[in-house]
Amino acid sequence: MVCGDHAAYAAVHIDHHMHVQAPNIRAFLPGYCSSPLRRSPCAPDFLDPPTLQALIADMDAAGVQRGLLLSTGYLAESPMVSLPGPQAARLLREANDFTVALARARPHRFLAFVGLNPLTPTAREEIARWHGDPYVSGIKLHLTNSGVDLRDPTHVAAVAEIFRLSADAGLAIVIHMRTRAADYGAQDARIFIERILPLGAGVPVQIAHAAGWGGTDANTFAALEAFAEAIEQNPPWRDALYFDLAAVYDDQTPAADLIHLAALVRRIGPDRFVAGSDWPFATDLADYYERRYPLLTLTQREWEIILRNTFVGLPP
Repeated sequence: MVCGDHAAYAAVHIDHHMHVQAPNIRAFLPGYCSSPLRRSPCAPDFLDPPTLQALIADMDAAGVQRGLLLSTGYLAESPMVSLPGPQAARLLREANDFTVALARARPHRFLAFVGLNPLTPTAREEIARWHGDPYVSGIKLHLTNSGVDLRDPTHVAAVAEIFRLSADAGLAIVIHMRTRAADYGAQDARIFIERILPLGAGVPVQIAHAAGWGGTDANTFAALEAFAEAIEQNPPWRDALYFDLAAVYDDQTPAADLIHLAALVRRIGPDRFVAGSDWPFATDLADYYERRYPLLTLTQREWEIILRNTFVGLPP
């Protein structure tokens, strides 16, 4: 495949990374976005996000048949804000209720992932609350927003315990693994691989944004390279691992970064990557998949593999 080839767009049926903000989270966002502990301003589509109806219309226009809805309830328990514990826990639960209700009402379109902060007691309570619910496919962890430091043994133990509990409950995991560490990279990925990932044995784990937080930089590449090295040393690890390509690159991404990313996709294996948009940050899915995705110059066969891949047992 070369830039301008539309075959990738035509084959995108499942988006593995989408968000619809719950009403209580929408009301909470102004305070969250104005927090002095945030490092950058919130994007307009985050602060005033589009609705479910807008998402469905966008999916229909782009031919995207199904989506993984990732709850952002974890925002309520972020250390970047200072809500009282009971209030934060209530907001998180309500946001998860909202996301699961969307999947329950439209099971042919959506699968729900409930949001957790692994450092709070609410995380364990939520896993227990949703254990066995047929409309909950897994959990979403966001280490940046949760204030997780992968170099803090107590934080590592807490995240590992959530992986163990999720495995016991049969819940898949989508994890935004990048932390706020300025030198995030290979060290953090190795800690995750060695001390956390084994606790989720048998459960599919999707690493959001190809181990970054959107975009390409040296930190993201260092983490992704550490995954490649670990897989080469212990190939069975790759069987439960997936990486989504949500908002990882665009037409402003340097050509050298696109070449580097394509090489890492090949090194890890295209069968370990899945399509995703991070909607609503990509509010025109047809444009996103038709124009942006082919910028990553993989072969036609490699794109066919990626776009056929599915997470948590979704049909192709």
